[in-house]
Amino acid sequence: MKMIIKGGIVYDPANGIFGEEMDLCIDQGRVIEQAGGEVIDARGLLVMPGGVDAHSHIAGKKVNTGRIMRPDDSRLGTEPRSGVCRPSTGYTVPNCYAMGYRYARLGYTTAFEAATPILEARHTHEELAEIPIIDKGALTLFGNNWQVMECVRDKDIPKLAAYVAWGLRSARGYGVKIVNPGGGEAWGFGANVKSHRDNVPGFDVTPAEIIRGLAEANEMLRLPHSIHIHFNNLGKPGNYTTALETLELLKDIKPGRMRQVVHVAHMQFSAYGGTSWRDFESKAPAIADYFNTHSHATMDMGQLLFGSATTMTADAPLEYGNARLTHNKWSNHDIELEESSGVVPMIYFRKMLVNAVQWAIGLELALLVRDPWKTLMTTDHPNGSPFVNYPEVITLLMSRAKREAEMATLHEQLPNRTTLPVIEREMDWTEIAIMTRAAPARILGLTDKGHLGVGADGDVSIYSIRPEDVDAARDHALVKKALSSALYTIKGGVVVAKEGRILAAPEGRTYWVDATVPDADHDRLMPEIEDKFAKYYSVQLSNYAVQDAYLPSSRVIRAGLSVEPAKSARTLAEVA
Repeated sequence: MKMIIKGGIVYDPANGIFGEEMDLCIDQGRVIEQAGGEVIDARGLLVMPGGVDAHSHIAGKKVNTGRIMRPDDSRLGTEPRSGVCRPSTGYTVPNCYAMGYRYARLGYTTAFEAATPILEARHTHEELAEIPIIDKGALTLFGNNWQVMECVRDKDIPKLAAYVAWGLRSARGYGVKIVNPGGGEAWGFGANVKSHRDNVPGFDVTPAEIIRGLAEANEMLRLPHSIHIHFNNLGKPGNYTTALETLELLKDIKPGRMRQVVHVAHMQFSAYGGTSWRDFESKAPAIADYFNTHSHATMDMGQLLFGSATTMTADAPLEYGNARLTHNKWSNHDIELEESSGVVPMIYFRKMLVNAVQWAIGLELALLVRDPWKTLMTTDHPNGSPFVNYPEVITLLMSRAKREAEMATLHEQLPNRTTLPVIEREMDWTEIAIMTRAAPARILGLTDKGHLGVGADGDVSIYSIRPEDVDAARDHALVKKALSSALYTIKGGVVVAKEGRILAAPEGRTYWVDATVPDADHDRLMPEIEDKFAKYYSVQLSNYAVQDAYLPSSRVIRAGLSVEPAKSARTLAEVA
């Protein structure tokens, strides 16, 4: 289908376009130089590439457990079958159909599941296949895997790289996710690791060694995405020191591609000061200073918003602590030789000082890190808040008046625990386009997403707002309303949503990485894998890997030692 989007005010930072009036042409699902066909009048309206969410929990065992645990949540956000739409349910943990429809209404066309173990990847892909419209992928968990820890202990990085390649292929996964490395395995013994220098029970390795080993293997394979890490001690007062020490571990590793060496998940939950919840305070300035002076790391916010949430993570000790702290119901899961996880419902309160400081920390991080290419706008859906609240986060970043109005409703001690009240920065549309489109695509290594250059996917969002006439800092309510329901969301050259109505529900693609390694390293690895399945696993090796039938529409990204790495998008400094 040919399409022309006429006269929009286009923000495409990856290609050096910062609010220019121009036409966009799409043919056969791709951006081209010129085309005829259907005309969409976007004169004077805000136009950006389709949104890209690099860290969200949208599919898999944890998500489904959250649905089962929260019948109260399933009764929220209900929408009956209508037109092309199947019934939707849920707010913090929507059903699969709602995931796709709600992302599309926001102008998002791509979202990545943040963590799935290899053993449960088939379930994840069954749910991903049921999410309509958006393209997606899943990061694969490696940080507590027995085979990983044995390779790290033996200092055999080539064999570790072979296992990562085999694991990604088996899981049809996109990248290496590390969650509380060593802590998940320690949880099998009723324990945790308290620092990245602790020994993991039974393996004679430390979290620091696991992190460096996986980072080295990741770069040896030249994977499109760097390691994606959830730090040790996440969610605990004083954990910012753990975050800084872990980042220092990786600063000398040479990247295999033109990108970061490490991406930090939901940084808000790892920027805590204090010795307990009584003297809990923000350490966002210290974290921001580090990111401002180092180039090997990126992060996403993990912004907390007030109201209902459902925390879910492959960090079982953390969720045990959350359950004891809140006296709430709790689910815990041990995943054989690979990981552990937990789910705890949560409510964040405006008048609770701890929650107010957490809310402030995410905003501080985004506003204090000078380069928007280093910080992604996320809520760690549904841990900090459901993704449907992204417009709220954007308005908070763009308007100091909005932030001040919110702070006036919060705990009176908040100004003593955070620097947010004195931060004057207000982001503009270029920075928002970077944090929600260009940077997530670049950080993930998606060369056809996050921009509108010739050859890019024909994913475009058009909003009923005129950036040249509207002051986002003052008219934040208008901005929020416009961003909450895109005038048009175009996915692969097809109008999938218009003014909040879903018009089409095509099948999105699932991205995964197929990495090659030398046959000798693969052959050294396989006898050890076969032995583990014979001794410990509850399934046969032949039934372990995800078959292609579980990915009805997929996009395979090639990587490995014999594949030339693709170049990443340019930075703002490079195109300015």
